[in-house]
Amino acid sequence: MNVRVVEGDLLDQPVEAIVNPWNRNVIPWWLLLPQGVSGAIKRRAGLGPFREVGRQGPIPLGRAVATTAGRLPFRAIIHVAGINLIWRASETSIRDSARNAVELAGSLGLRSLAFPLIGSGSGGFNPEKAERILCETLKAIDAPIEVIVVRYRRPGA
Repeated sequence: MNVRVVEGDLLDQPVEAIVNPWNRNVIPWWLLLPQGVSGAIKRRAGLGPFREVGRQGPIPLGRAVATTAGRLPFRAIIHVAGINLIWRASETSIRDSARNAVELAGSLGLRSLAFPLIGSGSGGFNPEKAERILCETLKAIDAPIEVIVVRYRRPGA
C-alpha cells in the first residue's frame, strides 16, 4: 500500500473518504461535545454523519463503520472506534482501527483514504508513536488504496 504523510487539515485532503477517530458509540452522540477531528467534521459536515453513526449502535474497539459525508466533498466518512470506554487509545486499538478502516474502504470500492493520527487527541496516545504504528500497519496491508496520513497543522501555522 502506498502511504504518504503530510501536514495539514484532514478535511482538505484530495481523497474519496476520511477516517474519523470515534469512540465505542456507547454514549449517544448528542450527549457528547465532539472535539478534535470529530468537532471539525461536525462543524463542516453537519450533524448527518453523526446521526448515522449513532444508528449503528455500539462499535467494538478497533472496528470501523461508514456513513455519508454530510456537506463534506467525500464519498464517505469511516468512523473507527479508536478509543476505549475510558477515552484511551492503545497500540492494538490503533492497529485494528487502521486495518478495519482499510478493509471497509476496500469493500466500498474506495481508492483513496486519509487518516488522522488515531488516538493522539482525546485518546491520550503519543502522536509520534501513533504515527509510527499507523504507518507500519498501513504499509503492511496489501490493498489498492492510496493513503494519506495527516499530521494536523492549524491554517497559517
